[in-house]
Amino acid sequence: MGENSQQIDIKQLLSYCDDLVGVLRDNRTFDVLTQCVEQSKSIQSFSDSDFNTTQISISDYQKKIDDCKHKIEVARSEVVSSEEIDRLQEELKEELKKERLLREDLREIVDKINDLDHQRYSIEEQSQRLKKLEEEQEKEQRKLSFYASVTKTIPNLESKSKISGHIVERDKKAVQKFEFDPLQEDAFDICNKTWKMINQ
Repeated sequence: MGENSQQIDIKQLLSYCDDLVGVLRDNRTFDVLTQCVEQSKSIQSFSDSDFNTTQISISDYQKKIDDCKHKIEVARSEVVSSEEIDRLQEELKEELKKERLLREDLREIVDKINDLDHQRYSIEEQSQRLKKLEEEQEKEQRKLSFYASVTKTIPNLESKSKISGHIVERDKKAVQKFEFDPLQEDAFDICNKTWKMINQ
């Protein structure tokens, strides 16, 4: 190839590589969000079950309260003893207390369900953002592959302090390693040396 066909901005190439490294390192966030989604589903299922059980219990206690009221009315109509009436009223108070506690439990369950819905919505938003990041990652990988095929250069993305990689000559079946220290050489010299290796 001629020199004109290989004039690619090495700084832009390195910038794309750095961006790709940043995206690739965000995979842990995706794993954490996936675990959160699974936990949210489990808690949601448990809360729904608890909610239904509490509703049934409230319904049962309401029936008992209605029975107590009916017994009191029957007792009054039959002019039963005051001791019996007091006993029934105490029973009614106990049932009302239990119903109040159950309603408080139900309120807490409803609050938890609402909180879980909010968390699920937030997780879904984050999942959509991660999906976009994955699409961008694939796009950057394709760009990197394109640049590697044009420049015959495969950068070492693991190295943070140095610019390094390999130049691959398929025709010659040769691989040449390169490494530059930005602290010891300026960007212009590094760029020139890289192009010389590519054009060899």
